[in-house]
Amino acid sequence: MQREVEVKRLVFMGTPEFAVPVLEALVGRYEVVAVVTQPDRAAGRGRKVKFSPVKKTALAHDLPLLQPPSLRRPEVAAELRELAPEVIVVAAFGQILPSEVLAIPPHGCLNVHASLLPRYRGAAPIAAAILAGEEQTGVTLMLMDEGMDTGPILAQAECTIEPQDTTGSLSVKLAHLGAELLVETLPRWLNGQITPQPQDDSLATYCRVITKKDGLLDWSLPAAALWLRVRAYHPWPGTHTYWRGRLLKIVRARPVTVDPGDEEPGRVINVDDGVAVVTGADALLLEEVQLAGKRLMSVQEFIRGQRDFVGSVLGK
Repeated sequence: MQREVEVKRLVFMGTPEFAVPVLEALVGRYEVVAVVTQPDRAAGRGRKVKFSPVKKTALAHDLPLLQPPSLRRPEVAAELRELAPEVIVVAAFGQILPSEVLAIPPHGCLNVHASLLPRYRGAAPIAAAILAGEEQTGVTLMLMDEGMDTGPILAQAECTIEPQDTTGSLSVKLAHLGAELLVETLPRWLNGQITPQPQDDSLATYCRVITKKDGLLDWSLPAAALWLRVRAYHPWPGTHTYWRGRLLKIVRARPVTVDPGDEEPGRVINVDDGVAVVTGADALLLEEVQLAGKRLMSVQEFIRGQRDFVGSVLGK
């Protein structure tokens, strides 16, 4: 019979919405002696200070909160040592953990990473998997070292990428899957029942940091590639083009097989299923759009108010 693990002192590090289910899964099961999240940042037109999703969750559970600008400051490592955590759990924290922090907990620092490592190491694994056209991804629980997602693996769980999945929807699935995997695996790890498995570095792939500029659609690309971008960059940075000099967000779309004839990429045409944009191969059927300064709407509603949209060329 498996011995029940005693309640352990634990520090949690995370920042975005992805990390919230992981933190929620730990509350009540372990003694969360501190939650570490990124400093508050000003956001939006009013530059109002916004709390991270993890900070909101920590406050809701009345958990001790730390928001250091950098983990590399000596006083931060000293404060974490005083907390005497037996393990540190990390989920999308947003900072590299220095060796001084990695060495603090006797059971190490564990990271819930949103890919099947060693594939898609780095900061944007969910978007990278969608961009690559993957049909399968998952989560990895790994023992952290000083590299970028290079530590040995404790456990993994797979997840199907559905054709309608965006980074937003897939993040929710993987966050809950990661929380379940952590709850299942952590007691066994703390009881010494798991041998970490080294990653095969020869199979490693890395994902780059996504910027706002990535959201501009290039209509000379195939429709299938643009469709992957629309999904991968939702909700951030979103994908867009320009119509009559105004920014037009393409919020939801899918590829359709058409013969556009001599029409140039970017031309808006009528097709059997609705309104589409000619691309480098086939066309991208528009489903939801948002013109700058206007609300999000279906493309059918949009063209009722913009009757000269069909026939125009986007991106110019």
